[in-house]
Amino acid sequence: MNETIICDRADVPDVAAGRLPPERIAAGFCEAHPPLSLDQAAIEAARCYFCHDAPCVTACPTGIDVPGFIRGIATGNLTGAGMRILRANIMGGSCARVCPTDILCEGACVRTAQQGQAVAIGALQRVATDHVMARAAANGVHPFARAAASGRRVAIVGAGPAGLACAHALARAGHEVAIFEARGKPGGLNEYGIAAYKLVDEFAAREVAFILGIGGITIVPGRRLGRGVDLMALRRDYDAVVLAIGQAGVKALGIAREERVHVLDAVDFIAALRQSGDRSRLAVGRRVVVIGGGNTAIDAATQAKRLGAEVVTIVYRRGRGEMSATPAEQEWALTNGVALRLWAMPVGIEGGDGVRAVRFARTSLDAAGRLVIGAEEFSIEADMVLKAVGQTVQEDEPDLLPAIAGGRIVVDGISRETSMPGVFAAGDCIAGVDLTVQAVEDGKRAAAGIEAWFGGAGSGHG
Repeated sequence: MNETIICDRADVPDVAAGRLPPERIAAGFCEAHPPLSLDQAAIEAARCYFCHDAPCVTACPTGIDVPGFIRGIATGNLTGAGMRILRANIMGGSCARVCPTDILCEGACVRTAQQGQAVAIGALQRVATDHVMARAAANGVHPFARAAASGRRVAIVGAGPAGLACAHALARAGHEVAIFEARGKPGGLNEYGIAAYKLVDEFAAREVAFILGIGGITIVPGRRLGRGVDLMALRRDYDAVVLAIGQAGVKALGIAREERVHVLDAVDFIAALRQSGDRSRLAVGRRVVVIGGGNTAIDAATQAKRLGAEVVTIVYRRGRGEMSATPAEQEWALTNGVALRLWAMPVGIEGGDGVRAVRFARTSLDAAGRLVIGAEEFSIEADMVLKAVGQTVQEDEPDLLPAIAGGRIVVDGISRETSMPGVFAAGDCIAGVDLTVQAVEDGKRAAAGIEAWFGGAGSGHG
């Protein structure tokens, strides 16, 4: 992926760069939700009831002690608060910025039921984790210490949140870790796949640097499974292997003439935005249609609008309640001027080499709740189409992978071990909720599974 996929074309005047003044585009990609000041954080922390058996803790996939860290903020102990978070979630900084807190910790907050407004847990988490990370950067001392060297070596394929969280846990335990990453930079979706206004100021890179600061972790870029990385060789050369390869395969729409100019994968569109040094040079359609109902669709549509697209429409085959994008994300898109069309499925793309319109069939549910494609069709004018209909584990060479079911690697629910002994998997490549916070938890569990492997069946292996 690179920026050329959305570069300007003189023969397609409705796909162009510079639709807005550079300063307005820059403003559109400033941080959407600025941090709380210390005074604001203290006031917000005072709203917490510090519940016993707090439901917010149960709602967090990584099990962060929410009342405990908020009490630290309330008493002025930011370092203690931050460390309490990072012990449970080493990527607590990015999760504070991108987690759907409205359906996780804040959704479970008892203040919601009583007052209609949860404690701002995500914003408070950011205050505490940012404090610890800033201190580590200033004094050059990582807040976590490594155990004595174990002599064990672990290979991880994929430097996204799951791989990084696993690597940090293994490094703390004294193991040496090598992470093989397909792209030029580590970070995974935090670096390449999150809306630019959610993670600003190179935060994804700074968080990676913070994680690597513990030592014992080496990043090997430009290497992907099947292309420069052989699973059998890794299994031979390392004591254990973790597959944290995400879902690099993008699902097709399955319609005629899908492969044409300006019909793009939304993930590539977002990656180009995140990696661009000057977003005013990125071309966007005047009329953009985004197909899909997840957070990727929301991020792509909203950013297309902020690049200057005049009309941006998200089209989804079912209703709003069935969209995987959270209600808060849906509202965010609508408040940014994105239109939402429901109960429609793409059946064709009209135009020559480019795009003139997308043709849709209306959909509905039958008595059994199954989706039915109707005979009635309609078209939406477009000169750019962004596909956000889901991703799968990329199987360029499926024989290289452990057992797969439903497009995901099959793992043990506790240890995250795959069908191959000594090979574990974590993150979006296994079944579960595709969230950064869940990927971190998967990475932690894979690290624990490896520790058990070393102490049991894997002892003496290598």
